[in-house]
Amino acid sequence: MDDRELLLRLASGVQSGDALAREAGLTRAAVWKRIQGLRAAGIGVAAAAGRGYALERPLDLLDADRIRAGLPAALRDALAGLEVAWALDSTNSELLRRPRMAGPGVEVLLAERQSAGRGRLGRAWVAPLGAQVCLSLRRGFGGGLARLGGLSLVAGVAVAEALRDLGCTGVGLKWPNDLVAGDGKLAGLLIEGGGEHAGPVQAVIGIGINVDLPPDLASTIGQPWTDLATLSGGVAPARDAVTSAVLSRLLPALDLFDDTGLEPFLPRYAALDVLQGRQVTVHGRELVQGQALGLAPDGGLRVATADGERVFHAGEVSVRPR
Repeated sequence: MDDRELLLRLASGVQSGDALAREAGLTRAAVWKRIQGLRAAGIGVAAAAGRGYALERPLDLLDADRIRAGLPAALRDALAGLEVAWALDSTNSELLRRPRMAGPGVEVLLAERQSAGRGRLGRAWVAPLGAQVCLSLRRGFGGGLARLGGLSLVAGVAVAEALRDLGCTGVGLKWPNDLVAGDGKLAGLLIEGGGEHAGPVQAVIGIGINVDLPPDLASTIGQPWTDLATLSGGVAPARDAVTSAVLSRLLPALDLFDDTGLEPFLPRYAALDVLQGRQVTVHGRELVQGQALGLAPDGGLRVATADGERVFHAGEVSVRPR
């Protein structure tokens, strides 16, 4: 009995330690150790007085067939592969390790849990079991490496629009690659890949979305955060539905970006931009303060400073108090 099977047993109702031990061919002590491992991964498992173990809240595991069924037929046909792994170090790292695709199509890889998820600048991305959508997508693009500069903005637009489709109307974009709602971070993106300077490239787009984070893990996240459960009045949408909604927006957006570049996405980004008109500090080689003016045509952040307008293509942005 692996951890997934153990979770499914617990999801079906209270399970005694003796019954779990007999079925798995383990000692009760070994079963207890497995339960402790699930708790460490972020799963709430309660000890039902005198009766065994039970989950503290409903289980929501991903299913590749349900995700596919939630996509329009044309998009299902565009997928070269869609896989749900139980546990990986990082979905981005796993796709980057695999041989590159020989032909067209999109590879999608999800994981129930990541042990070494990454954000920008090498930051860790906390990924408890079954509480997020941890998704990576690999696709080829024409136009050379320079085209990839706007890819995180395009992906951000698509993901934000998908979450709004699900009723989370307060979702916005914070340059360069965060999705936020109120003062909390909801999702992040990480673009990796490579190819020829002026020829074809392959990019891996990593997306992490907080769906229903366990309260006990709040103290391990070093910045304000939120999740879809909070934005949906306490009941999160199913993770399969979140994934299907994201892919339904993202795949056409990537096709459009490959054909026409960033320009069609600039007004869509502007409608979601939470920095527009705000006083900000850009942290890079120097600290620069000013008013955010939106995106430049190439995706850089325009900032009106005391010395005139500047455009930034890298850096971290903090919002100054109103």
